[in-house]
Amino acid sequence: MATFTEAAIRARAQATTVRVQKTAKAILEEASVSPPTEFDVFLSYSSQEPNEVILGVKETLRDYGLTVYVDKFDDPNLTPDNVTKATAETLRQRLRESKSLLYLHSENSNVSKWMPWELGYFDGYRSKVGIFPVTKTALSKYVGQEYLGIYPYVGNAKDTNDQERLWIWETESKYAVYNEWVKSKVEIKERKAT
Repeated sequence: MATFTEAAIRARAQATTVRVQKTAKAILEEASVSPPTEFDVFLSYSSQEPNEVILGVKETLRDYGLTVYVDKFDDPNLTPDNVTKATAETLRQRLRESKSLLYLHSENSNVSKWMPWELGYFDGYRSKVGIFPVTKTALSKYVGQEYLGIYPYVGNAKDTNDQERLWIWETESKYAVYNEWVKSKVEIKERKAT
């Protein structure tokens, strides 16, 4: 199981931008014209995150059949520079409409003031929280810093049928297929080594 590298995430975004001949920002803005009212994933990310990384993560998750909420594009009236009670209530509503939260951990996530709030709210509300590490080099195991280390993380690996899957990992022997974990009552279970 490997983490997603920044290069792979950017390459995924570039594949989309080249195919449709638009910028990452334009693609993300167009996708939000009529967002669904329920999402598989609330993507928690830093406002400092480049659009190419956000698009790459969103497209990667969509490749696995997941719907993704991205606040600044799905609700473009929300900005970190103009926070009001209405902003917080909109985010609470979108969090409640989401089945899981993925915390995009990158070099930029340490500067966000909203990410810890979103994580805490969602953990208390639904507890289907995972970390989506975007690393410079592929890691076979992600160890989160401070409180992030208590949450499982996502990565990709092939299953027993040699099919690429998105997994949620708590430990090397305790994991589940992300789609099944999110879309049903499947829990992360201990697996015996074969």
